[in-house]
Order: sequence, then structure tokens, then C-alpha cells
Amino acid sequence: DPDKDTEWNDILRKKGILPPKENKEEQERAKEEEQLAILQKSLVKTYEDMTLEELEENEDEFNEEDEKAIEMYRQQRLAEMKAAQMKNKFGEVLEISGKDYVQEVTKAGKGVWVVLHLYKQGIPLCALINQHLSGLAKKFRDVKFIKAISTTCIPNYPDKNLPTIFVYLEGDIRAQFIGPLVFGGMNLTRDELEWKISESGAIKTDLEENPRKQIQDQLMSSIRMSAPTRGESDSEDD
Repeated sequence: DPDKDTEWNDILRKKGILPPKENKEEQERAKEEEQLAILQKSLVKTYEDMTLEELEENEDEFNEEDEKAIEMYRQQRLAEMKAAQMKNKFGEVLEISGKDYVQEVTKAGKGVWVVLHLYKQGIPLCALINQHLSGLAKKFRDVKFIKAISTTCIPNYPDKNLPTIFVYLEGDIRAQFIGPLVFGGMNLTRDELEWKISESGAIKTDLEENPRKQIQDQLMSSIRMSAPTRGESDSEDD
């Protein structure tokens, strides 16, 4: 038996014929450490799978080392919940008046982007933008979209400046879009408005390029295709 402690086996081990015999205590200790590591890994996985309520229900069963791990995962869960709440905080276009401005815009909160649309009833482009903003509010729920009749926020605000969109971050204005020409008139699409607002940094669009540029490129291509060539022009002159 090569594992037995005999004089002959010791000679063979010294000659390299038999492999060195491992210390049984070291083997047992290594096995125990391996089992402990598996157990700890299992415990950590349990923590990761638990909800906050489950962690609280089982806290009496954990020792001091476990408590440290549990607290770490508890804080992680709270951070995840807070992030999820912030991400889905809004989702609709809020109607405000001048008296709400400070509370809803200036005091909107740290890190909160606010998109304010000043509009007036009876202006078609304002109605179109309100419709587009409703869709964008559902898509970008972490951004606060609000609208207000222009003169309730800014007395005597001229109708020629409508529609107007102001973009704020923590009460500071970051971008402004004033007048119908800026928006391109009634042909404005929701994607174009999304791109325009995204340039202010308020929203992170998944659009790869400016939709308006695509329309312009198609228009220029159509013009080039319909324009007569030089040869055709010369023959017509003849």
C-alpha cells in the first residue's frame, strides 16, 4: 500500500518512485476550507435572492458575519428600489399655472430634468407638440414634462413666440426653443421633437441620427432626380 507509513515506502518516496505523501491533517483542513467556502457562497447567494422583507424575517438566524453581508445587500436593494422609483417617477405631462412654477420647476429636485411647454389654446402647432410630449413623457419617465398656458406663467407673453419649450436642470435653464420656425411647422414629428430635446441633455434618445436630416436628404435626392440634365436642357433649347 503506497499510502502506508513503512520504511520501504519512505525509501521509495526519497527515490522519487512514489509521490510524496500528503499530510492527512492538511488534506482534512483543505477539505474543510473548501466546504466552508461552498457554504459561504451558498449563504451569499441566499442573501442575493432575498427580498428586504425576507432579510428582516430571517435576521435572527444570522451571525455577526452574516449581518455584515445582509446589511450590504439591504443597502443595495434600497438603492435599486430608489433608482427604479426615480426612473418611473413621472410618465405624464403635468399642467401648471404661474403659482406652481417655483414648486414644479425651480424646486423640482436634484438631478431632475424639466421640460416646460408654454402654449395657448387655438394654436395648432401647440396642440401637436402637447400630443408629442404626452408620448415622450411615457417613454422618458424620469424626466418631468409640464405644460402651461403662456400668459399664466409669463404675463403678456407674445403669441408669435409660441410654441415655446424651456428645458431646466435643478432650476437652471439649459435650452430654449422659441417660435414655430424652430420646430419646423406642422410637419414636426415626435421623433424630431425627441431629437431636439435630447440635444439639451434632458433625455437619452435611442435615435441614431436627426430624423429631420433624413427628410432633408430625401428631399434633396428627389430634387436631383427630377432636375433635367445638361444634355436634356440643351436639346430643349434647340
